[in-house]
Amino acid sequence: MKKLHILLFSVSLAIGTTANAQIQIEIAGVGSNQIPVAIAAFADESVAPDKVSAVIRADLERSGVFKVIDAGQVISDADAGQVNLSAFKASGADALVVGSVARQPDGRFAIRYKLLDTVKGGEISQLGGEVQPRYTRLQAHRIADDVYEKLTGVRGIFSTRIAYVKEDRAASRFALAVADADGENEIIATQGKEPIISPAWSPDGMKVAYVSMENRKPVVYLQDLMTGRRNVISNQKGNNSAPSWSPDGSTLAVALSQDGNTEIYTVNSSGSGHRRLTNNPGIDTEPQFSADGQTIYFTSDRSGGPQIYKMSVSGGNATRVTFNGNYNISPRVSSDGKTLAWISQRGGAFSLYAMDLASGRELRLADGATEPSFSPNGKYIMYATKGGGRVSLAVVSVDGRVKQRLTTKAGNIREPSWGPFMK
Repeated sequence: MKKLHILLFSVSLAIGTTANAQIQIEIAGVGSNQIPVAIAAFADESVAPDKVSAVIRADLERSGVFKVIDAGQVISDADAGQVNLSAFKASGADALVVGSVARQPDGRFAIRYKLLDTVKGGEISQLGGEVQPRYTRLQAHRIADDVYEKLTGVRGIFSTRIAYVKEDRAASRFALAVADADGENEIIATQGKEPIISPAWSPDGMKVAYVSMENRKPVVYLQDLMTGRRNVISNQKGNNSAPSWSPDGSTLAVALSQDGNTEIYTVNSSGSGHRRLTNNPGIDTEPQFSADGQTIYFTSDRSGGPQIYKMSVSGGNATRVTFNGNYNISPRVSSDGKTLAWISQRGGAFSLYAMDLASGRELRLADGATEPSFSPNGKYIMYATKGGGRVSLAVVSVDGRVKQRLTTKAGNIREPSWGPFMK
């Protein structure tokens, strides 16, 4: 039984050292039936800290959903009514993105865009707003989100954030970092000389729960990203690990060994009210709430080897979910509740799998993977992977067609957690 706990811990820690540079993204695959979109340079965008049209282009290309076409000219949103849409249709574009940037007297930037339909003619969408200079890139991500949603019917994730762990073993430093989904605008939320693992975003995107070994044992902390304050969520006797948030943000599920065996508990987000859910001779760990908050998925070796189970949020009898392979760990559930992602060891290698929970159909998405995390729209999964002598993050679409690799020039990054949509 102790073997499972050790293996789970080693899989989490065995893949990385330092990461001191901004993340670089390499697109290794594209989706089928890409939507062709032309993007024009925005009028006067050179006055802003970031080239807005370039950020939008990079976002859409990275998604694998779009075939981006260079419009080859500057087109302002104010001139949208005079654009020869038939010419762009003839070039193969189904839609056209145009816009403008203007510096305001108070130092802010007015960024406006329009999405035009080249097939039917007319306007599909528009968005405008005034932002501080440091938020011009975020506004570009929001425009890319709007394009993605209007043309696919699915909410875009370009303006979301990710959390991950950076480790510098030479300096004995560990850091919890937060960045934009494209790896830019990185900040260090907390750091120290002891290992940090298992970051988990709160549903409102304001806090990150994580496990730190700074007290010479695993303790669950809560970091407020706005104030920089942190609180202890669980410091019970023994190990406190694997925090996971309920959808309403009121509760976390954790794995505790306070009674000698590792079991699943819930605890209020204030750190009070620990409540035990499992009572089994096997090791129960890695709890994850379902999208509706009524079910908890978790890893257990109660059947002889690590497999994924589910139970009611109130505890009680558990039902086994995975049956293929002798080693299945790290369950994650998509925001729509339709897909389960997990790590399976088959043939000696760790691979990322996804299961359609309605049909039970499995799909192998990536090899050499650990620590999966769904995008908030449920269409992509980020995970840690080792290759080329370093550990990096990677992203794959749930259908396996689109693949990206997020790397740094120096060092390694691991333990990814994709943040929620910001309200």
